[in-house]
Amino acid sequence: MLDKLFTSGIRADVMSLLFNSPEEKFYVREIARLVSKNPSGVKRELDNLNKMDLVTSEKEGNLKYFKANRNSPLFPELKGLIAKSLGLPGALKIILNASDVRTAFIYGPYVNNTNLHKLNLLIVSDSNHFDKILGDVEKRFGRKINYTVINESEYRTQKKSGNRELNKLISSKKILLLGKL
Repeated sequence: MLDKLFTSGIRADVMSLLFNSPEEKFYVREIARLVSKNPSGVKRELDNLNKMDLVTSEKEGNLKYFKANRNSPLFPELKGLIAKSLGLPGALKIILNASDVRTAFIYGPYVNNTNLHKLNLLIVSDSNHFDKILGDVEKRFGRKINYTVINESEYRTQKKSGNRELNKLISSKKILLLGKL
């Protein structure tokens, strides 16, 4: 089974997305867009993972949705393995990318010392539904995530007007997860 599991970069990216967001369901083109891969390759890997009972699928209308199979005996171990291989920034990137985030970056002391137990995260998004997903990441990695959400138009306005605090954050050392500054 393991020899079949990690045979493809596409498969690794798809598994990272699905296992880091196990409550979410995604359709093929959505997954392809989120992992920046060809939809036909993504579909092939999803079918293979479905045959191995690592993902489940359900049809709604003319779309087929896929999600991680939380009932698979391998689910906890694979989720842990994927989390360890991605690290905290990688896990945040995948989760935030699937949550309609425009820009996100880690700033503050964690950038220079990833052994610290808390980190600061700035999220630019027009939605504000991050408590649960970031809470899951906190539990998984044993880190406290202090996050600030700013909507996209406010971010652009503050950036354009030369907001000192925002400019200080943008010019400081950071770990860019998504988007551009």
